[in-house]
Amino acid sequence: MAASFRNDSRARQRAPLLALLAGAVACAAAAEPPAVPVPAAALRDLPINIDAASSDVDYRSNTVVFRDVVITQGTARVAAANARATGLDFRDSTWVFTGDVRIQRDGGLLESDEARVQFRDNLLRVATINGKPARFEQQLVRTPGKAHGRAATIVYDMASDRVTFSGDAWLSDGRNEISGEELVYDLRDQRVLAEAQPDGGGRVRITIHPGDARKDEPRP
Repeated sequence: MAASFRNDSRARQRAPLLALLAGAVACAAAAEPPAVPVPAAALRDLPINIDAASSDVDYRSNTVVFRDVVITQGTARVAAANARATGLDFRDSTWVFTGDVRIQRDGGLLESDEARVQFRDNLLRVATINGKPARFEQQLVRTPGKAHGRAATIVYDMASDRVTFSGDAWLSDGRNEISGEELVYDLRDQRVLAEAQPDGGGRVRITIHPGDARKDEPRP
């Protein structure tokens, strides 16, 4: 997992730390190129399937309520105990999922108590999840194991294949850890962009664990 930072006033001080982080993963990164998730456009013509234990359609308000629901489209899958949708027209609709929400796509998993998912042009576009905390994991291809992350709010933009963590954000590849007020994880390149706040608050913190003995488990 590589990291990029934008803060000109501290660039000189950060350079040795960034070099150390890059060196920690460079040997593994050279083994094979990162896997590229299936582009959202490639899913456009795939059917959207809904499987639920029950449904309640209110035509007057154009809302649908589902219980124990699973929605799939290609490699994308959303499951939850309950869901409320603004109609079944996936050209432009918003779904609110509650209770044991799990969103999966291309080896990635988001888990939360609540999620708001936007469908545009018959595609699952953006998922915004909230939890205490919301959790993320992604299968790594450059090294064995998975990346883990958590934050108060996680936004998964499936068009750009970027995941934004906000509010006490934390990410780890099982050995190295990055934390800050906001982190952005690029799924295609498996890179992290972390920035301190303009007022100097919410500093970025990096912890490097030498060696490879650390297990691929999220921090308690």
